[in-house]
Amino acid sequence: MSADRSAAPSQDTSSSFLGPVDLTGLDGLFSAEEKQRALDVRAFVDEHIRPHIADWYERAIFPQEIIAGFGRLGVLGMHLDGYGCPGRSAVEYGLANQELEAGDSGLRTIVSVQGSLAMSAIHKHGSEDQKNEWLQKMASGEAVGCFGLTEPAAGSDPAAMTTTARQEPGGDWVLGGAKRWIGLATLADVAVIWAQTGEHGDGRGVRGFVVPTDTPGFSAEAISQKLSMRASVQCEIRLEDVRLPADAILPADSAVGLKGPFQCLNEARFGIIWGVMGAARDAFNAVLDYTADREQFGAPLASYQLTQAKLADMAVAINRGYLLAHQIGRVKDADAEAVTPAMISAGKLDNCRVAIEIAREAREMLGGNGITLEHSPLRHANNLESVRTYEGTDEVHQLTIGRTLTGIGAFTSRG
Repeated sequence: MSADRSAAPSQDTSSSFLGPVDLTGLDGLFSAEEKQRALDVRAFVDEHIRPHIADWYERAIFPQEIIAGFGRLGVLGMHLDGYGCPGRSAVEYGLANQELEAGDSGLRTIVSVQGSLAMSAIHKHGSEDQKNEWLQKMASGEAVGCFGLTEPAAGSDPAAMTTTARQEPGGDWVLGGAKRWIGLATLADVAVIWAQTGEHGDGRGVRGFVVPTDTPGFSAEAISQKLSMRASVQCEIRLEDVRLPADAILPADSAVGLKGPFQCLNEARFGIIWGVMGAARDAFNAVLDYTADREQFGAPLASYQLTQAKLADMAVAINRGYLLAHQIGRVKDADAEAVTPAMISAGKLDNCRVAIEIAREAREMLGGNGITLEHSPLRHANNLESVRTYEGTDEVHQLTIGRTLTGIGAFTSRG
């Protein structure tokens, strides 16, 4: 049934930097500098990503030159201080992520892998020599990094990793094992590899190592035939007697055990909380424009009640997601230590759910045209299947929140 066209005019949200989806005055939550940073990233996406992303996605091409472009844009290690890093706020970093993911999740993932994972590991846990050697080159895009935690048989349970590092009498470390679903590994100049030391090393369990990828025994192969993240690179790494000097280990006490990689994962998860809202907003904008122009039964699709109901639900959900991201970002900027795992899990869990449902709903509203790469929602939906899975599945985040609520860890099976 069509809507009453004599109803009151809609609210003008054109002045919001987030566009028509901004129903709740989100624009007013951000400073002029924060909004300008987001608009700078949007301009980069509009010039360098949007015109090409359908072709890159269809042909499974990763535009390697985009890494240097991200370096010039200042989004690699954007939230890190010193060592040539941009040193921007958490909220600015979040806004940059949502603009990048409005272009494509796979390309936003590059910024997460480089900055939130590989660079964060060195910045948080590395020696001064490691920081001085790598961080400035990685911030500029001159050097590429990857982060090797996940294994073929150890995804949600990293404690089950089988990659080992043994220390020999002379002090050298020798790494052996395999990693899987490692972004950028075939392009990387340096890899941060996490391995079990156990009785082979200092007895302190999982440790991280800074591994130049030209080290003999290190090899990486891209994973092909993907239905998601087709414009980015995910790989399998093999480590066959990779010999490293004693000072290749990340030396900080903060890197001992799984708390080391988990701190980096939470940085990446924070970016995802914001990023997926960009994908959702882009899908919403695509279907909002389409329904205004597409006529069926003698009227624009936007004039029908069912269409408006769906658009309303999408917009409310996106506003809620931005408010959640904004809250966590402000807490992080005020005191990074106050951001708890449960807080990060709440944001990643709900915003990923919201984003993927919006992308799917938008695809449906586009009808048959929605299955083509002329429109972004199905590409976003396919990419978000990966985003929802990596850096913690829904179930991992539910259990993280559940542990906070009950005081009981339920990650292991209950016999």
